[in-house]
Amino acid sequence: MKKIRIVVVDDSAYSRRSITRMLEGLDSVEVVGYAINGEEGIQKVIALKPDLVTLDLEMPKMDGFTLLRILTTRFSLPVIVISALSGADKVFRALELGALDFVSKPSSGASVDLLTIKEDLQKKILQVFALKPGINSRTFQGGNLPDRSVSSGPVTTGRAGVGIHHAIDLVAIGSSTGGPPALQQIFSAFEQKYPFSIVVSQHMPAGFTKAFADRLNRSSLFDVKEAEDGDLVLPGRILIAPGGRNMVFEVCGGQVTARIVTPSESDRYVPSVDVMLQSCAGIYCKRVAAVILTGMGNDGSKGVQIIKEHGGLVIAESEETAIVYGMPREAVATGVVDRSIPLDRIASEIVQLGRFS
Repeated sequence: MKKIRIVVVDDSAYSRRSITRMLEGLDSVEVVGYAINGEEGIQKVIALKPDLVTLDLEMPKMDGFTLLRILTTRFSLPVIVISALSGADKVFRALELGALDFVSKPSSGASVDLLTIKEDLQKKILQVFALKPGINSRTFQGGNLPDRSVSSGPVTTGRAGVGIHHAIDLVAIGSSTGGPPALQQIFSAFEQKYPFSIVVSQHMPAGFTKAFADRLNRSSLFDVKEAEDGDLVLPGRILIAPGGRNMVFEVCGGQVTARIVTPSESDRYVPSVDVMLQSCAGIYCKRVAAVILTGMGNDGSKGVQIIKEHGGLVIAESEETAIVYGMPREAVATGVVDRSIPLDRIASEIVQLGRFS
């Protein structure tokens, strides 16, 4: 079987050695070269023709952002950013510019961290090559998205093309690989604060979600924040589950309150979309819409069934725009998805749902 050819770009000799060792732990991967800056990175890509590049963002001569633009636009290469937590905001800028995913760079000499990062890096490398051919992160960079809606089940046509007859008070969104730019596209499309709340579980490690929420807040008219234990679920507010934790809900004094809890050993994906959806289904019943966006795996597939059992609505991002169609595909396979629609139509669909009466 042909191996995945990778070029490692990082100005730190320690990081290059560490990343190479991690990648060489996969039988299907071959590290064919490395570069210490962006200029050398371009030369290695031209000479070695890799299948993927791992990229540090802070380098001399040509920085990682410039190289990233070149790799994604000229070479159409998948890029995984490997960055320290201190550069969280830069990571999300890189995702907007076309990086497919990121891994938190291990601390020098921390062997326990290295083991954790190794598993995460290997998993994400393999995920990239489960992508649908012809779909890459440039979908988010001004490309023309398909303008069609595909019904995955019997739906009565309403004003927004969705068969419901009641307003939506809560939108619960689950996403993973490709999710950060997808969420930004949706939230920045809202033209005002609408009278519904949004809660999000985006698979992300601890320490990154506050910077992510702050970045989303700057480009959205909604109030976006990393959820804290005790936060109220309010109209016009978006709560992002903290990385590495789960977000659930309870009613306190007549108001819905977010609770941040430690994941159980059975939670394969964290923050868990299934756990979030199951929690809000019993509170909001038919007044909740679950939205499953791009991502690897099947997180959300159990939750959407519970949402539907309580009378709620389920939307999945269509295959045409999903960077990784794993999570939406698994949701559709349950038979409870009301609509599969492209990313550029999800914001308007949500708005119409919130206005229904």
